[in-house]
Amino acid sequence: MNNNSKVLAALAAGLAAGVALGVLFAPGKGSDTRKKILDQGKKMSDDVKNRFSKGMEKLNGLKDELKEKAEEFA
Repeated sequence: MNNNSKVLAALAAGLAAGVALGVLFAPGKGSDTRKKILDQGKKMSDDVKNRFSKGMEKLNGLKDELKEKAEEFA
């Protein structure tokens, strides 16, 4: 993992922690707070799944490209 990936991962983790703490310390009913946390968790989960899918597509494309280059070389 390169430095940019590490920085982005740390930024995402910090953002998630900040959102969770902000919601927990904001005044409001417990049921509303739990719903907000659940909704935010679902959004973050969907975002991670989308990013993972895009990353896998890029890796598969790179794999196919490297395979073609190896076949050309051989």
